[in-house]
Amino acid sequence: MTLFRLWLAAALLFSLVLAACATAPITGRRQLVLVSDGQAAQMGINAYQQIKTETQVSRDRRMTRVVQRVGKRIAAVSGQPNLPWEFTLFRDLNPNAFALPGGKVGVNEGLFKVVKDEHQLAAVMAHEVAHVLARHSAERVSQQVLVQAGLAGAQAMGGPESQQWMGLAAQAATLGIILPYSRTQESEADEIGLTYMARAGYDPRAAVEVWRNFNAIGGSRPPEFLSTHPAPASRIQNIQAKLPGPLQIYLNNPNKVN
Repeated sequence: MTLFRLWLAAALLFSLVLAACATAPITGRRQLVLVSDGQAAQMGINAYQQIKTETQVSRDRRMTRVVQRVGKRIAAVSGQPNLPWEFTLFRDLNPNAFALPGGKVGVNEGLFKVVKDEHQLAAVMAHEVAHVLARHSAERVSQQVLVQAGLAGAQAMGGPESQQWMGLAAQAATLGIILPYSRTQESEADEIGLTYMARAGYDPRAAVEVWRNFNAIGGSRPPEFLSTHPAPASRIQNIQAKLPGPLQIYLNNPNKVN
């Protein structure tokens, strides 16, 4: 009976996987998304409101205007300009930005220690917009659901003695599936972002300079295979390989940003 239930669960899961295929913009990569856009957007809204209660919104009007201007330009050419986009500057000195489903993008004041002009800021913000439109958050949740389901199924089939190796299996799944997948999404957001910023009139070559700036900051980083993000040197190399198409879009754009 247990084997029958496992077989039935596997069959249902397989059917769900087949029905949940999606395609990332620009790259055309096939994706598995088990979370609806509405569910993902609501999670993003909830998380965004929570962040606003925990981190103070910046009072720097000049930097806020720049962030919102760049964000709106990129959103306008993203293919989904009617999402309820929000671009918020936070009083956080960590040089970072983030994106949440539903069009919520946060930028820390500390990022301005790394980006030196509007084009470089656009490179970061286009990357974050790309995360939203490629549904990367929903894709990560879906992947984690599948990994957990697989581990639970393996444990059920293995019985009590399987407890000894389940911890190792979970670590292997993290190193072999989850972390590499996260790095794939980061590289994909870099690639999609190049096109978005070029369409918005920003020079995509600025993305290379951003990662050179990050690399110059230094600091301790885990080995790439233990990280959710590619190493800066890898990102620079990948971005340079993807530059020709977006650069041509930018050069032909009559609405370049000075």
